[in-house]
Amino acid sequence: MTNSGMTNGGDQPVGSGAARGPVTSAARALLGAEARPLAGGYSGETFLVGGAGEEAVLRLYLRDPERAAVDAALLSLVRDLVPVPRVLESRTQASPDTPAFILMERLPGIRLDLWLAEAGAEERQAAAVSVAAVLTRLSGMPFLRPGQFVGADLRVEPWTGSAAGVESWVQAHRGSGALARWSDEDFAALLDVAAEAQDLVDGVRRVCLCHSDFNPKNLLVDPESGTVTGLLDWEYAHAGSPYTDIGNLLRFESDEVFGGALASAFAAQAPGVTADLLDLARASDLVALVDLATRAGDHPIADRAHQVLLDTARCRNLSAGRPTFGLDVSGGAA
Repeated sequence: MTNSGMTNGGDQPVGSGAARGPVTSAARALLGAEARPLAGGYSGETFLVGGAGEEAVLRLYLRDPERAAVDAALLSLVRDLVPVPRVLESRTQASPDTPAFILMERLPGIRLDLWLAEAGAEERQAAAVSVAAVLTRLSGMPFLRPGQFVGADLRVEPWTGSAAGVESWVQAHRGSGALARWSDEDFAALLDVAAEAQDLVDGVRRVCLCHSDFNPKNLLVDPESGTVTGLLDWEYAHAGSPYTDIGNLLRFESDEVFGGALASAFAAQAPGVTADLLDLARASDLVALVDLATRAGDHPIADRAHQVLLDTARCRNLSAGRPTFGLDVSGGAA
């Protein structure tokens, strides 16, 4: 199976402030109510609307109106399997006067990244097990082929061009952003790692539902128990590898307690997971890591991604000095 070309960035930098004004105005005009931009998500098209006790979340689709039908269908598909917001109202066909949108309930909970910063070891371990359970459910939702979703029937169309593989994706970004300033030696080393990553992802035969932006900013948890109460922002979801989302989640993770409990629980519960879990996770995440690293200098998260990618090239392996979380690694690409 080739790696999906769906870029996510997992921890994507927020959309530019210049774009926020017109988008906010469109949100207010649509509902005739106060619309407050929500942090997170690259598009900058998500808002909190309404007053205390009656708040809802509005997602506009100004950049990609056709995605509204896909997201609405996905929220219906996974409801009762993973915690997602209930759709209150939607318009999946844009018009000259009204953008495509989805109005959703506001889920309870606190963002996982904020909660982890204050949680004790036992709490972080419990949260990791709950997150692994969500990952396991997603990895058990099969599709026949990898690709991008199209339309309300979630038709899967294959990736094309450079998006169809890890090596071609890396090569296509040689002149993009921060990668344009890399030495030939560093970039050649990255291509070597990409070739090994391609071999790894090609060996994965099972295709499942991938959220593809599965990071702590898009997960809500109960502040008392750490149990997951919401998985948000499905704009990059696609059919792909069962290792994609855990690769996204562990990209910057350094906490052995949380990361170790998560990796162990996922390895024990997810269907068909192999012993080289971390190698496969990091190989599956390389496409998104490259996409995010090209934006180094624009946002701290992109800067972190660029450093991990540079370490990957200079170490000539996928682990790049990152934790193994108590799991064995194959020693192949990593």
